[in-house]
Amino acid sequence: MHAVVMEKLQVENGSIFQITDMGCSIGPNTFISVKNIVESVELKFKLMNTQEKHIQVLFNDHAYNDFNTLFASLPSDKSYYAHAAIGSFYDRVFPDKSIHIVNCSYGLHFLSRVPNNVENRESVAWNKGKVYYSHSKEEVISEYSKQYEKDMECFLNARAQEVVPGGLVFITVPARPNGTPHSKVIYNMLADILGSCFLHLVKQGDIEEEEVDSFNIPVYITSPIEVEEAIKRNGSFSIEKLEILSKETSPINGLTAKDASVHIRAITEGLIEEKFGTKILDKLFQLHEQKLEDAYLDLISGEAISLFIALKRKTNL
Repeated sequence: MHAVVMEKLQVENGSIFQITDMGCSIGPNTFISVKNIVESVELKFKLMNTQEKHIQVLFNDHAYNDFNTLFASLPSDKSYYAHAAIGSFYDRVFPDKSIHIVNCSYGLHFLSRVPNNVENRESVAWNKGKVYYSHSKEEVISEYSKQYEKDMECFLNARAQEVVPGGLVFITVPARPNGTPHSKVIYNMLADILGSCFLHLVKQGDIEEEEVDSFNIPVYITSPIEVEEAIKRNGSFSIEKLEILSKETSPINGLTAKDASVHIRAITEGLIEEKFGTKILDKLFQLHEQKLEDAYLDLISGEAISLFIALKRKTNL
């Protein structure tokens, strides 16, 4: 990221430089990413002997994000002005040509919605008896893949309008190696085991089978080639870097079964609570942790990579 800023960022005239962290949530990691970007930008300004600029950081997420908690933990030594920017990053959030750097870290694997046909009982892609796509039939996987393509098109189209010519977009996502089946990816294996826990609760009478049939997790794990194809279809950005990060950077690297279950709970708890309420949460994830313990050797044999993509807004469009 630092090297791309130093080499590729084009600095314009003007007193305000705007950075956005999209899908910021409330965790401390967002401040680490922002700090790294801001420090790189400040060094770039210094080396170019440019006019003094005020750096604004716009923290973006849905309206239901806990921005009070986020801003209460802002670093006291920050050298930027912090603002909230409400809205889905699959839509327009900012005015035309107003953003200089976009950062979206571990957000774009969340789809904007569950694909329609997956929850349609009349469709061949109805995902009966499952809450996730990766161990489902090909029709279900295809629907998730199509939804991912649509969402990436929306994300890139929106950023193409918002980012200044020569501006940068940084994306970090969990991914699967090219050609790897979805069922062999660790992230997906964790979610599939969670799906089996729902069925266990159905057998125990804690929830109804129909409730499970109408619930799906809107997450899709992409591959490098899918990302590259989406960017090329959009045509507004040049790919400055597309890098497979070391396994040590994976969010699940080195986690115990308990840690992995907590990780999946953090991602899915809001969705589950919205559908089923709070009554099953503790029982569901206790069972999830137990099943992860039993399947741990299989899990660590699965694939997991993270992708870092650096894009530059083309200036000739």
